[in-house]
Amino acid sequence: MGEVTETPDIPVLETERLILRPLELADAPAVQKTFPQWEIVKHLSSASIPWPYPPDGAMTFIRDIALPAMREGVEWTWSLRPRSGPDALIGLIGLYDKSEANRGFWLAPEWQGKGLMSEAVEVVTDFWFATLGRPLMRIPKAAPNLASRRISEKTGMRLVETGEKDYVCGRLPTEVWEITREEWLAQKTTR
Repeated sequence: MGEVTETPDIPVLETERLILRPLELADAPAVQKTFPQWEIVKHLSSASIPWPYPPDGAMTFIRDIALPAMREGVEWTWSLRPRSGPDALIGLIGLYDKSEANRGFWLAPEWQGKGLMSEAVEVVTDFWFATLGRPLMRIPKAAPNLASRRISEKTGMRLVETGEKDYVCGRLPTEVWEITREEWLAQKTTR
């Protein structure tokens, strides 16, 4: 039998309007209800998102992909919940110990355009650099995803690469954005 490892301590994170709770198996029904919407999935990687989304997609993702990676200490995923109603799961945000894709997120359409994801990105990016001590964050995104681009711009990231990639909606131009730990920590002190 293999060695048993402890589940890493992934903290609850908070912003002015959000509570970010570590993802758990009990979140599967809420994810399954909210996630499979075209407005959410269209700009996500087709390599990681089955579409049409299967009836057990959320359970399979959480049980077989997210939780094992979280236990291994190579992913950190949180559910997003409004402080005004913390029982409601309105999105997910995750960090990934991969060379080319370190953060990803989605938010229910009715919660978009309110600056909530910017809050979540801020606290999670700070966790990446300040708590985990990572030297660099790189994030690929579909170029037409202007809301995601604005978040990268607002958080001091810079465009470093372009190309093409397959997304749920088809092949699209892709942008890769990045920021270093030093850049992140320096801009935090000036805010």
